[in-house]
Amino acid sequence: MRAIVDQDTCIGCGVCPSVCPEVFKMEGEKAVAHVDEVPEDLQDSARQAASQCPVSAIRMES
Repeated sequence: MRAIVDQDTCIGCGVCPSVCPEVFKMEGEKAVAHVDEVPEDLQDSARQAASQCPVSAIRMES
């Protein structure tokens, strides 16, 4: 599974790295996924971070 942050939509609120710092981090004023593949043991946490994004900037792909 991959996590993809839409840089045009992201508002840099910091929710995703606060929920799942193993997958997401802030780069400047925007969030990015800093892993190519989300490890299986972090997939639930990454999905939770995506669902909590206030502007739905994160999509999860299989």
